[in-house]
Parts: sequence; structure tokens; C-alpha cells
Amino acid sequence: MAKPRNLLADFCVYLAVRLAVCVLQALPYSAGRSLMLLLARLAYLVDKRHREVARDNLRQAFPGQWSEVDLRRWVLDVYRHFAVMLVEMVHLPRKLYPNTWRRYVELEDGGLLVRALLSDRPVLLVTGHYGNWEMGGYALALFGFRSWAIARPLDNPYLDRFLRQFREKTGQRLIAKKGEFELIEQVLRNRGLLCTLGDQDAGQRGLFVDFFGRPASTHKAMAVLALEYRADVLVAVARKVGEPMRYRIEVGCYLPAEEVQKYSVAELTQQITTALERLIRRDPKQYFWLHRRWKHQPQRRRHAA
Repeated sequence: MAKPRNLLADFCVYLAVRLAVCVLQALPYSAGRSLMLLLARLAYLVDKRHREVARDNLRQAFPGQWSEVDLRRWVLDVYRHFAVMLVEMVHLPRKLYPNTWRRYVELEDGGLLVRALLSDRPVLLVTGHYGNWEMGGYALALFGFRSWAIARPLDNPYLDRFLRQFREKTGQRLIAKKGEFELIEQVLRNRGLLCTLGDQDAGQRGLFVDFFGRPASTHKAMAVLALEYRADVLVAVARKVGEPMRYRIEVGCYLPAEEVQKYSVAELTQQITTALERLIRRDPKQYFWLHRRWKHQPQRRRHAA
């Protein structure tokens, strides 16, 4: 049985997070950014476990390209990027509006993006832990595209409710990974827009596809759903291109339903993963190398004696 949550401890963590958000909201963006850059350096120094995970991931993803000194600098830049991303998330509701979005968001191929999102087919939009994925979902709803995002609820119920309010502020709706599959099917039957992160480790039973030259356990559900419901597939990210809070929505690939049907589940999963990799390579420092994307590896088959 799962150990029951300590709700008092959860509430204290929630209060600490709310206090931090209040402080960042009270500060000008530039001051909050400077503060978070200092905290990013501190986190880099004390968080040995994730620091080493990131160094190992980068070392294997780009073999022989950088010295150990360069790798340490790259990992620090990863911490810095995601620290600033937190500041931007706090300021998004105060800055990003229908009449101000051009100050903060540009479209790499606006025609293709709009065409994909206005498809008369269901659309599966896949992104990754890159750039600012929260910005992408927030902007979609702001532009008037009603979407549903598959997300795992946080273990802390108070934090989960707080983050859900932020994510749903402009109209995006969240669907739990487990327990709401009927809602996922309903969205696709109604030709809706379904969003998910496509770079999460799927465990030992996941589908192993190539990602930066290494087998990566990947969820195959998006490929299965795309094939079953004859959906279009769109791979896109929100990549940071400048200050303050300047992002570009970039499309890795767009596969209409007719193209999708030509692939097997494994081939489509690889196509999606390869498109994400191409986008990440444009600026690898904006990828969340701190997580164990390659945690599970294919098991070696035992040969009979």
C-alpha cells in the first residue's frame, strides 16, 4: 500500500511556494531574473546528483565534442535557463495578453502552424522538456485554440491545484495520465487538440527508439492514438530567442493523417522523437538534461546454455 500523504507537510510546502511566487511577482522582471540566476548557481553547486546526471547525458549525447570544463559550463547554463523559466512563468499572466503577445512570441512558420491547428481532423501536438513548454500551452489557449493537455497530477494536492489554476487560466484543460482515458478518447472523437510531452521515460516496458544516438524508452500511446483516430501529428516547441521573455514557436514536423497512416507504431514514435531531437539540437542548453531520460535500457536477451 502507498504511504499516506502528510497533508500538513504538503500545505507547508505549498505556502513556501506561494511565498516565493509572491516575492517574484512583487519584484520587477529584471530583478527577479537576477535573483533566480544567483539561485541557479547555488543549486548547481549543491545539487550534485542532478548535476552529474546532466553531465553524463550531455557527454553521451555529444560524444567527444566538449572538454569536462565545457561540460560543467553547459550544465550550469541548463540550471540558469530553467531558473529564469520559473520567473517567466510567474510573470506570464501579467504580461501575455491577446494585444501584447507579439512582444513575447514569434512564429517560425505561422501559416503551417495555423493550418495544422485548424485541421478538420483531431490533432496530437507533441512537445518536450525544452525551451518553455508552459509558455507554449499558455499561448495556445490565449490565441483561441482550445486544447487538452495530458499531465501527471502532482503528489502534493495543494501544489497540484495551484499549478492547474495557472495552466487553465487561458482556457487549456488538463487530463490526468491515469484514470481519464475515456476523456482522451472523447477529445479525439470530437476532433479536438490533444497535447502531451513526448520525451518522458516509459519504463522497462516502453518502446525503445533512438534519441541522440541512444535507445530511449518512450511512451507509444500517442502513436497508437494517432493511428486509431486518424489524427494529424504536430511536433513543436517554444524556444527562447531573446530577452525579456522572447520566444519562437518552432515546428519540428507536421504529419497529416494521411501520412500518419503510412507508419507503424514504432516508426511513428521514432518520427516524433527524431523531430524533437532536431529541435533540441538548435540550442541544447534549453533542454532539461537534469532528468534521467535514458534511465531504462533494453534488457539483454539471455541465451540458453
